[in-house]
Amino acid sequence: MQRKFLLFAAVAAAAMPVPGQTLSAAGSGSSETRSADAVPDFSGVWNHPVFPWLEPPASGPGPITNLSRWAEQVPAGSAGSAALPAGKVGISDYDQLVGDYNSPILQPWAAAVVKRFGEMSLAGVTFPNPSNQCWPMPMPFIFKQFMVQMLQQPGKITMLYSGDHEVRRVRMNVPHPSPLKPSWYGDSVGHYEGEMLVIDTIGVKTDRTYAMLDLFGTPYSEKLHIVERYRLRGYDDVKDAIERNKKENWMFNGDVFSQHRGKFLQVQVTIEDEGVFTTPWTATMTYVPAAEIPEGVCSENPHEYYNNKDSDVPKAQKPDF
Repeated sequence: MQRKFLLFAAVAAAAMPVPGQTLSAAGSGSSETRSADAVPDFSGVWNHPVFPWLEPPASGPGPITNLSRWAEQVPAGSAGSAALPAGKVGISDYDQLVGDYNSPILQPWAAAVVKRFGEMSLAGVTFPNPSNQCWPMPMPFIFKQFMVQMLQQPGKITMLYSGDHEVRRVRMNVPHPSPLKPSWYGDSVGHYEGEMLVIDTIGVKTDRTYAMLDLFGTPYSEKLHIVERYRLRGYDDVKDAIERNKKENWMFNGDVFSQHRGKFLQVQVTIEDEGVFTTPWTATMTYVPAAEIPEGVCSENPHEYYNNKDSDVPKAQKPDF
């Protein structure tokens, strides 16, 4: 069994402030200011219950996908899995994670890493990753946390992710510092371009345990550069991405997208890393509104029922006092 589905106790989500002051339109080099009511309102809780998480682009280079497939789209069962036989046709098999090591976007050394992890999965071994070992998830692995709450505040945006309560902080209308100290989630700066929120992230920590971009073990280097472009969109604007999503990824809570006719939050992600990839690539993620983020604890019981051993949860080498 590849994953641990946590049982969550629902709690009320925090109130989300809406920007209430003028913000400089940084990123375009303009010194003009814009009033708060001109800023798109992304605040709220957004849900993307899909594994793996990235939606392939309509054309051009896209993310690493799974060579192991399930023939049909089935919601999760009581064991937290669709429990279907592995095959080569259909959607991504979440019980067997075999990244496409033949993808032309991978440099040879990175392809070898992905192939090694895939061989482990084919052998029935659940290889460790930031999620199943309860470590902080780097960008863009953190998208695995399928619910996100966006808090828009003057000068910053705070992004709260479900599951392990991981937090990203986006400073608005400022450049990346130089020199830059790498961190778990990297340094994220943002600005608005009309009705679009653009977030630029660099400096994701590489000297860490389980440094990978996705569930297939795809590595990254200190050259990793991520650009997210968020927009509020209607169904007609996102239905093509929803169809690509349904053909590629496992919707473990069923299809929550196709019947929704309110606003969607869609992010286009562009990733480049000259140390790992041969070319930049893109993907999208399409979110629907959600009521609240439920509470959960990752390491309350670190024993892996699927491996009969304890997870490699972070441990202090000495007391804090």
